[in-house]
Amino acid sequence: MRMTTSPPSASDPSGSEARSFELLHPVVQRWIWQQGWSELRDIQDDAVPLLITPGPDVLVMAATAAGKTEAAFLPILSAAASARDGGGPPGGFEAMYVGPLKALINDQFRRLDGLCEMAGVPVVRWHGDADAGRKQAARRNPEGLLLITPESLEALFIRGGLDIPRLFGGLRHVVIDELHAFIGTERGMHLQSLLTRLEAALNRRVPRVGLSATIGDAGLAADCLRPGDGAAVARLTSTADGREIRLQVRTCRGARPDADPDTIPDTTGETAPDAETLIADHLFKTLRGRHNLVFAGTRQAVESYADKLRVLSERLGVPEEFFPHHGNLARSLREQVEARLRDGSLPTTAICTTTLELGIDIGDVESVAQIGPPRSIAGLRQRLGRSGRRAGKPAILRIYTTSPAAGKTGSLVDRLHLPTVQAIAAVRLLLQGWCEPPGPAALHLSTLTHQVLALIAERGGIRPQAAHRLLCVEGPFRKVAAGTFAALLRRLGHPSVRLIEQAPTRELMLGEQGERLVSHYSFYAVFHTPEEYRVVSGGRTLGQLPLDRPVANEMMIIFAGRRWIVADIRATERVLEVVPAPGGRPPAFSSGEPGPIHDRLAQEMFTVLSGNDVPAFLDAGARDALLAGREIFTRYDIARCSMLPGDKGMILLPWLGSIRRDTLMLALDAEGVRGAGSGVALDLRAQPEQVMEALARIAAAPPPDPLVLARRIGNKLLNKFDHLLDEDLLTADAAAARLETDSLPGIADSLVQALDRSSARRVPPHPH
Repeated sequence: MRMTTSPPSASDPSGSEARSFELLHPVVQRWIWQQGWSELRDIQDDAVPLLITPGPDVLVMAATAAGKTEAAFLPILSAAASARDGGGPPGGFEAMYVGPLKALINDQFRRLDGLCEMAGVPVVRWHGDADAGRKQAARRNPEGLLLITPESLEALFIRGGLDIPRLFGGLRHVVIDELHAFIGTERGMHLQSLLTRLEAALNRRVPRVGLSATIGDAGLAADCLRPGDGAAVARLTSTADGREIRLQVRTCRGARPDADPDTIPDTTGETAPDAETLIADHLFKTLRGRHNLVFAGTRQAVESYADKLRVLSERLGVPEEFFPHHGNLARSLREQVEARLRDGSLPTTAICTTTLELGIDIGDVESVAQIGPPRSIAGLRQRLGRSGRRAGKPAILRIYTTSPAAGKTGSLVDRLHLPTVQAIAAVRLLLQGWCEPPGPAALHLSTLTHQVLALIAERGGIRPQAAHRLLCVEGPFRKVAAGTFAALLRRLGHPSVRLIEQAPTRELMLGEQGERLVSHYSFYAVFHTPEEYRVVSGGRTLGQLPLDRPVANEMMIIFAGRRWIVADIRATERVLEVVPAPGGRPPAFSSGEPGPIHDRLAQEMFTVLSGNDVPAFLDAGARDALLAGREIFTRYDIARCSMLPGDKGMILLPWLGSIRRDTLMLALDAEGVRGAGSGVALDLRAQPEQVMEALARIAAAPPPDPLVLARRIGNKLLNKFDHLLDEDLLTADAAAARLETDSLPGIADSLVQALDRSSARRVPPHPH
């Protein structure tokens, strides 16, 4: 829509085509002119008539820097300015912006402050680092626009729940930024529950506005914005490109970690470096002098890369600017790195786990690096969004993978170069706008536990039936039946837990331990950094392992380049007792950070290997790895046969995501077939005939009871409040979120057919 390039006036608006522009308050029109805009962007033009007065929930989907923020706030602030023209604003905040990051809130404050000042609409930042005096003043006289994180909103509820109707009595819109980052997550469930509680406190519906990156299935974002009624959400999608994105996948091939360095000279006669050293060298040369984030996966990898980069700095006599950041570090050390990034005066690169993905204000970074193939497309999109936030600056993402050393010692699976293939598949899905959907059956009992305690604290007490109705019937926990909710309440009130108690009036109250837990500042967040298990063998600690997949006693795991049999799982101590398993060096499968992969990513990996295009975002090493992997894929007809010979057994490639892969592995384990699953492969310590017999039994039987299968899982404590649950609740939660048994017979049958095909021809020998 075209607009005037001179100040708008009542006698000469911007023409007949400027209908949306004319709906805006004159002071907002004047601000637009001062920005030098000649027209509204498509998404802004479409949003104005929908948001100028409270109406439907609205989903605004566009690329970063495509004008989503203005699409929401030009009409919302116009309405606030008009309210003041009519005799003053209604009591309470008129609009609320919820952002996942303190950094985003600070950015939006700077972005909107001038417009709000012109419109006479106060704007208040509300998070842990915001000025306490201004927050107190806003609490006494709430009006205008509130910018807040979910955790700070929770704190506002808990510390002053009875004051919520006064604070938000005039609320006309809730704007949720980066909505795609909340889909299917614990934090997303928390935010949905908060908004349900807010509407219950106000006794009315408040229109919601979701600002999201463009994803392939808009229904996911709409359902996240208004659970249970996503079909009624108005959806606006921009055709604007937004900011420039620069992507590269780099694959490094070095000496094998287990090889004798004296036997592996490079072309100059010097010892050949391993792949990790090559990655560190490239990070050092590329990132020095700038502000960057490097997501290295595990804490062990973070420390290793940070140490290599520190040594390089010392060797060259340059100032240190590479620093580790993970959950095991002292808080003071983490805060030093965060402050240095925020300040921006000294070049700083943080080597981190997931600790800097969300929630912490670190200012602007120029680029993001990922070591190892991405497992979550939503997480990859969130990390990419950390860079390129300044106007005119591109978002830069580099993904580093490793390739097996040259020679004939690698397994066939190693020679498929699955880490590089997975990185390519992840980037393709990112560019397609695909995003992981939420688990359809997940109960989220950890977050529900949090919300039960928070709701009691907010209201000073609540009856069980009312709590179930608000959280599970009207709120987002709709998969939790009344019986499961009652079992959860009984557990929280158990004498060994004492989080809640029931008054003679039957109201639920906080117990002794509940009061202590809720009063601590750490309570407000529902997420935490994933825990790592200490791997111990014969009394000797072998290292730390992020254990996100189901593991059972006597199951096999792969760690530190060796196979191990699980002897004992001490979940509360986070200890995994193991004994060595027979067999040589296992295949690499995939490297990088822990976390599940979705079936869609596994299928895209198959598509990458079976295709013939070479993406432009690959460096020479990644191109070579892709072509080499495709050669093995074709030579051994992997498109038709899911079996490869392994060392002391066989490798299955079912091309499944983590949930169905782990379900299959647990079912095979129950049939006496030991093995380990990683990436898209299963490393099985059994001969093809044994595996075929086990698969045939699984295929012929009805789907197993997920609760029976889930009881085999030894590591059920994954989320922040899982330690408060009993075994029955943990089993129900694991069965719903981590297993998918209905498709198991069909998967087993297709694998049996693949094994039948492979037995009809000569099985390729193991490539030693």
